[in-house]
Amino acid sequence: MAEDTESPQINHSFLRDYVTEADVISTVEFNQTGELLATGDKGGRVVIFQRESESKGELEESGDSGDSGEYNVYSTFQSHEPDFDYLKSLEIEEKINKIRWLPQQNAAHFLLSTNDKTIKLWKVSERDKRPEGYNLKDEEGRRKDISTVTSLQVPVLKPTDLMVEVRPRRVFANGHTYHVNSISVNSDGETYLSADDLRINMWNLGITDRSFSILPLDSEVWQNYIVDIKPANMEELTEVITSAEFHPHHCHMLVYSSSKGTLRLCDMRASALCDKHTKLFEEPEDPGSRSFFSEIISSVSDVKFSHNGRYLLTRDYLTAKVWDLNMDKGPVETYQVHEYLRSKLCSLYENDCIFDKFECVWNSSDR
Repeated sequence: MAEDTESPQINHSFLRDYVTEADVISTVEFNQTGELLATGDKGGRVVIFQRESESKGELEESGDSGDSGEYNVYSTFQSHEPDFDYLKSLEIEEKINKIRWLPQQNAAHFLLSTNDKTIKLWKVSERDKRPEGYNLKDEEGRRKDISTVTSLQVPVLKPTDLMVEVRPRRVFANGHTYHVNSISVNSDGETYLSADDLRINMWNLGITDRSFSILPLDSEVWQNYIVDIKPANMEELTEVITSAEFHPHHCHMLVYSSSKGTLRLCDMRASALCDKHTKLFEEPEDPGSRSFFSEIISSVSDVKFSHNGRYLLTRDYLTAKVWDLNMDKGPVETYQVHEYLRSKLCSLYENDCIFDKFECVWNSSDR
């Protein structure tokens, strides 16, 4: 009883009055060190949080691994705006579907963010100095009359308040017909993949007008999908891609999950077009427990490689499962997350909550 009394209470009236639909968080992502946490919301905004230096110092003194700490707002920016597809007469939401950090190469940070159609590359950097002493500009930045310049001076950098700048560096558009559900940065640091319901594209971070291509299509955008499960007749469609991820160490390997609960491991050394998988991971279904909801709750909503690349973590509606890459007959561990909902599936189906998607992630030690 004491625990219930001391637990924090949620002010639901405050949420109803001040929190709008645009404020609802749609995705979260830590950077590789855990220093920064990026969140995306339904309003197209990205908010970056930074772990406090005091928290970092306390963790170091206590010998903690750094899995906890206090985070404060570091920067906020508008990543995507509402758009309209005039060809299909469809509105494109600004909601952020995924965020992925790129490995840090210098003092600046880079991240990818995507809504349903467009992927953007952002640069996040700090500036604590500003140049002063321009020859052709005054202190307010206005251009001087050249006739008034009687001598030349060397501009100098002077300390100023810390500023966090976020600038768009690349915009990757027109690569997907269907809604983007995944992005994953490759271990080579040069490419990344993006996946929608039926196709997976591979992009070079420096090229925006085409995805990785073998043969050009009859359009301005050159692209050839590395995975394409779209049937010739859409009435024959039986499954869709739900998530995709590059291997953390081998740039030629990737895995993608489907709405049927299967995982397919692909090796691009065998074929650049991964229409044939290297391994299929699937859990045998018990015929006795099959129901109307079986296929819905078995759909894999997220898949992640472990940091060492040996295991896969998947999330479906009721469970989280761990798979060994060397054992494709079934998961090595299954964790019941929402087992108490099994008796409420009818109600969840009626209010569409049964179609909610959940993400999963490994901690820093893969445990």
